[in-house]
Amino acid sequence: MNDRNIVVEKSLQPYVEDQKVEIVERKGIGHPDSLSDGISEAVSRALSQEYLNRFGNILHHNTDKVLIVGGVAEPEFGGGEIKKPIYIVIGGRGTDKVDDQEIPINRIAEDTTRKYLDEKVRQLDVEKHIDIDSRIGSGSTDLQSVFESQGIPSSNDTSLGVGYAPLSETEKLALKTEKTLNSREFKEKYPQIGEDIKVMVQREDGNINLTVAVATICTFLDDLDHYLSLKEDLIEEIYSISSEVTEKQIEPHVNTADNPEKGVIYQTVTGTSAEQGDDGMTGRGNRTNGLITFDRPMSMEAAAGKNPINHVGKLYNLLSTEIAKEVQEIDGVREVFVRTASQIGKPIDQPKMLNIRILPERENDVKKYEAAAKSIAEDHLDNIPQLSEKIIEGKLEVF
Repeated sequence: MNDRNIVVEKSLQPYVEDQKVEIVERKGIGHPDSLSDGISEAVSRALSQEYLNRFGNILHHNTDKVLIVGGVAEPEFGGGEIKKPIYIVIGGRGTDKVDDQEIPINRIAEDTTRKYLDEKVRQLDVEKHIDIDSRIGSGSTDLQSVFESQGIPSSNDTSLGVGYAPLSETEKLALKTEKTLNSREFKEKYPQIGEDIKVMVQREDGNINLTVAVATICTFLDDLDHYLSLKEDLIEEIYSISSEVTEKQIEPHVNTADNPEKGVIYQTVTGTSAEQGDDGMTGRGNRTNGLITFDRPMSMEAAAGKNPINHVGKLYNLLSTEIAKEVQEIDGVREVFVRTASQIGKPIDQPKMLNIRILPERENDVKKYEAAAKSIAEDHLDNIPQLSEKIIEGKLEVF
């Protein structure tokens, strides 16, 4: 076993569900920031697979710099059109040459972006509604160095990853609300709603307020009465979703910026606000657990698009979360926070520090959990290559 710097201590932060106020946000898959994250990650996975197919190893790349510039749209009941397409810039770095082999990294990025958007935003015409400008910076290497790089890679940054467990009811509710509204089954029932859904959940003691923004699709709306009826249906659906998560008092609100008397309602042509001036950028949305949690420690790293082999800004956030989940399962442990800090150039399985903060269910001495917690952390660090494999295979969500 490696002599790693793993520090276990008692958490002095009160349990989140014991706090009077808790606020959680979730940006849905069609939100411009989430679309930027999704494109970044999809391009990274596509490049990773291309490198694996050609060379049996993943070469240097980072595609965590995607910018979406909103277009111009004119939605109207029963129709509407896109007047100016959504503009997407893909930045980052990639290896485009190995010896005499050229890798078309920008073509791969553009093709992957179209495929991703076609799958995620069902009313978006990827040939007409978007313009893509891939400007991934290039680099070259030699085949010998590719094979010499096998083994435990070194951290390519000095950074910090954060994770915690378990999720609170408020956090579970934010996740479940968006995922249900954006599920295939829900879209079959309500084709009028798009993929751009944002959920903000505010808990005060035992009362929960949900403010949900839902982009509707004008093609499937007959008139204003149809839209207003849809909103009422969605409020009832949110009540139903909430009852599966919590017994607390729920107060849902949908599209609160509407002003029907002035003709202001949230309808779109494509189902995403990116069509009408709402911009997006990688890293401005959900953290690796799918949430923006204002009452929890968070890392500001944009995990999506970072390479899955040695970029600790991605790996350590996911690693910390996986460790926290397992430590929290120890009998007597109520809540866990994990922070993992890297030092550039050092092996990724040897973090500069891995800090586990445990909040016990009772006033127990945290020392009794130390050995088990350290063992769990050691095991996850020993198996970092398997974490990378899960990322490449799309088995772990990163936003």
